[in-house]
Amino acid sequence: MIYTNVYDYINVLDKAADASWLRNKAIANNIANVDTPGYKRQDVDFESALKKAILNNRFVSVDDRVGAITSDELEVGMYTDRSGYSYRLDGNNVDIETESAAMVSNQLKYQALMKAAGDEFANLRTAMSK
Repeated sequence: MIYTNVYDYINVLDKAADASWLRNKAIANNIANVDTPGYKRQDVDFESALKKAILNNRFVSVDDRVGAITSDELEVGMYTDRSGYSYRLDGNNVDIETESAAMVSNQLKYQALMKAAGDEFANLRTAMSK
């Protein structure tokens, strides 16, 4: 992470992209284990961590709230989804159609995050060239 206020949004986008990459790995692992008896699906919940970090900062402006987020607040990992019901007798709770849709959705999200980060750098280049 780069520690200056100029890069606040880029730092958050970086953490979001990392979480999206991790989610992609979790979904791929779920798909690979679709026929493994007793396997429970895994996922990553970055959105809750971001929401909590933003709501914990009581600043008036969004810029100040984003600027106050620390990298530790946005550290997320994979979790095992045991709450999902298993409709199979072998205890596996992975649904291939759900995972395939989640994979596509996550890939689109990752592409949007990369574009947003690129746009932020373009804004910085424009500001520096004037």
